[in-house]
Amino acid sequence: MDRDTATDVFEEHRAVLTGVAYRMLGLAADAEDIVQEAWLRWSAADRADVRSPRSFLVRITTRLAIDRLRQARSRREDYVGTWLPEPVVTDFGDQAPDTAERAVLSDTVSLAVLVVLESLSPLERAVFVLREAFGLPFAEIASILDRGEPAVRRLAVRARGHVEEGRPRYDVDPRARRDLTERFLAAASGGDLDGLLAVLAPDVTLLSDSGGKTKAPLRIMTTADKVGRFLVAVSQERLPSAEFGFTEVNGAPALLLYSEGVLSTVLQVEVADGLIQRLYVLRNPDKLAGFDRPVTR
Repeated sequence: MDRDTATDVFEEHRAVLTGVAYRMLGLAADAEDIVQEAWLRWSAADRADVRSPRSFLVRITTRLAIDRLRQARSRREDYVGTWLPEPVVTDFGDQAPDTAERAVLSDTVSLAVLVVLESLSPLERAVFVLREAFGLPFAEIASILDRGEPAVRRLAVRARGHVEEGRPRYDVDPRARRDLTERFLAAASGGDLDGLLAVLAPDVTLLSDSGGKTKAPLRIMTTADKVGRFLVAVSQERLPSAEFGFTEVNGAPALLLYSEGVLSTVLQVEVADGLIQRLYVLRNPDKLAGFDRPVTR
């Protein structure tokens, strides 16, 4: 296989590799680094004996991601405030996935799921991603991880159990989420506390990730009254000069806030029973710098 052919083969599988790496790490920038390293190893490998380039590349990418995740765990323990995944655009326009593909996308790349995946061990996370997001057979996953198939099956059961236990049950209807987000924006931008309380669940939770680099709560905030009053105070300071936009982020509608033309905040809500149950507020400029990076299916 000459270099041009090797490049074509790699590019054919790049989207899958990016999807594996992002779901493993929750950071698009790190996922790109992993894919680049996978390319270097692929280009230097003896490809004559490679029967399945896809399996070979997924194996390299997964192992690199596991190593990176193990290194990242210690750094995240020192993270300032709440750590949230790096938001990624999943608005594919005319290339939008079908209903089944979208269900898988929402189930494996949503902010809620990625937050839960942080509680898994690197091996559990790898098994969950490869099985649930990409449908790999247990035998292939076992080969990728150099584990016996029975051990991989046990990891899969344990991982799925943790995810099912930790994943909140929300309404995934994008229209309902978009509608509540717009009502939320109207109330917040107008400093309307009663309007906010009308769309917030009594036990609503607000999670904000600034990395300590911009203004945002460092601790998780709960209850409609506390969250509503905080948002009213913030709106009076920041919203009058802000510009707004909507796009799909991590499989669901999200509100984008721009300050002087620069993206300053990505806000997404989780909805159940017609009310906002959880708000994700991403304000870490490092995680917003490459926001236009699309994520794979």
